[in-house]
Amino acid sequence: MVRAPEHIRAIKPYIPGKPIEELERELGIKGSVKLASNENPAGPSPLAIKAIRNRSNSLNNLNRYPDGNGYYLKAVLAEKLSVKPEEIILGNGSNELLDIAVRTFLSPGDDAVMAHPSFVVYSMSVQAAGGNAIQVPLKDYKHDLDAMLQAVTPKTKMLFIANPNNPTGTMNTRLELDSLMGKIRDGILVVVDEAYYEYATDKEYADSLKHFRNKKDMLILRTFSKLYGLAGLRIGYGIAQKDIVTEMNKIRAPFNTNSIAQKAATEALKDKAHIRQSLKINSSGKKYLYKELLLLGIKYVPTEANFIYIIMDRDSRAVYEALLKQGVIVRPMGPKEIRVTIGLPEENKKFIKALKKAVS
Repeated sequence: MVRAPEHIRAIKPYIPGKPIEELERELGIKGSVKLASNENPAGPSPLAIKAIRNRSNSLNNLNRYPDGNGYYLKAVLAEKLSVKPEEIILGNGSNELLDIAVRTFLSPGDDAVMAHPSFVVYSMSVQAAGGNAIQVPLKDYKHDLDAMLQAVTPKTKMLFIANPNNPTGTMNTRLELDSLMGKIRDGILVVVDEAYYEYATDKEYADSLKHFRNKKDMLILRTFSKLYGLAGLRIGYGIAQKDIVTEMNKIRAPFNTNSIAQKAATEALKDKAHIRQSLKINSSGKKYLYKELLLLGIKYVPTEANFIYIIMDRDSRAVYEALLKQGVIVRPMGPKEIRVTIGLPEENKKFIKALKKAVS
């Protein structure tokens, strides 16, 4: 029997949730709401949908390979961000770009520093490459950048920062990132994962692009899966110095982003009305959930993202199961922690109603 290497066998695979339709069939319920994956409840941009349905676009050319360079999407991104197209790399979601970066810059036996808990793909990708994931505990539910800097070893080649952090929704400030970037030694790629950056409202939110423009060894990752509502199309992008992008492109599959995703993302960037509406839904939903959780006496971590990290006084798995039976799907994150996506008003109300019953 063929066997994978030990470092591959040791990986704990990511377990995706079941489709809502299957859960409803198993539980004999209807009208479930999914608040587990931090998707935009407002749906995709109408401009993106229009572009997909337009008969003159790539739907009529699905027999052709997509633009392997993503020329038009890169051009729009470059103008929006004031960067050069060659400083952008497109990915099948920012998730793929994380994996490409690790495979490009990490050798077996190298170290990569990251926070815990944070996005699980960091450690999975590092382990798959034969590297060592050095996990530094959060401090007050946010990245402790000073402690992460102290965890750097001569073997460290990468350092990951999720800002805002998933699953806690916390953020690191401009001063905190400036301090780390001023002290970290050359030769370490700092990966700043900003999947939720559009939701951050704190004026002190870190400016990663400043360090990119100062020619630092930094890879900034962003996605169209969250605010832009295109999670089903799997498309994201990275920003880095040209030489970093050039090396990553050697690993990137030639046609890793599809034609429809590229077209939809290009149009979604232009849809300011959809962006405003999505942010408004998130802001009002956040205020409502804060108020209701406070009335229930349930602790939560203030968020800069589109989800809330909730700390229970009981087993989170039991709460998850109790919510599931009422048609509300959340994500259990730890022994007493759950993460809930901020949904539409009616979805938030259904969650609170179910939570009251679950903890009563």
